[in-house]
Formats: sequence, C-alpha cells, structure tokens
Amino acid sequence: MDENVRPARRSDIIWRHEARREQELLEAQERGEDISDRGTVILVAGGTMHQLNLLGGEIWRRCDGNTTVARIVSDLAGEYDVDPAEIDRDVREFIEDLNQRGWISYE
Repeated sequence: MDENVRPARRSDIIWRHEARREQELLEAQERGEDISDRGTVILVAGGTMHQLNLLGGEIWRRCDGNTTVARIVSDLAGEYDVDPAEIDRDVREFIEDLNQRGWISYE
C-alpha cells in the first residue's frame, strides 16, 4: 500500500466514538490491564454492529479521506510506546482489512 494513500470511511457507515469509554480503557491500560478486546468505536455496517478496539478506533477515526497512511502511522507512533515498525505493520494490516470489508475506499 502506497504511504500517500488517503483511506476514507464510507459515508453510509454509521459510527460513534465512545470518548468516556476510551478514557476508562486508557486508565485500565495504565494499570496494566489487557484491553485488547474492549472497544472505543462502535460502527454499524450492513446491519451489523462492530466494536473496534483502542488502536482500531484510532485508525478508523483518522480514515477521513484527507490523512495519508504515512501520517496515520506517524501520529500513532508518537502516541504509543511501541516499535514504529510494529505500528506501521498494524496500521497497514488494519486499513487493508477495512478495505476488504468494504468499509473504506482509497483516495
């Protein structure tokens, strides 16, 4: 995937960012709890509700059609204490999964 691609959420997908839930998860993460299966973004696609975990939600929110993949990776690498190569791989895999599901397109 080209780093200058700008992933864009489909406009017909209904979604909501759960800010309070995100704060709770960040606090749980600081306490050392495993939060990988708890979500911060809820979306409805094809009549089915989906919950995206903390990182997935962060990626989803940045898929605005204006932000490049390279910028998404850079922003998240600055926010998370994770190997930049791992963030790059995770972001690209997640965006490709969103694309395969038909939830985003590439600008």
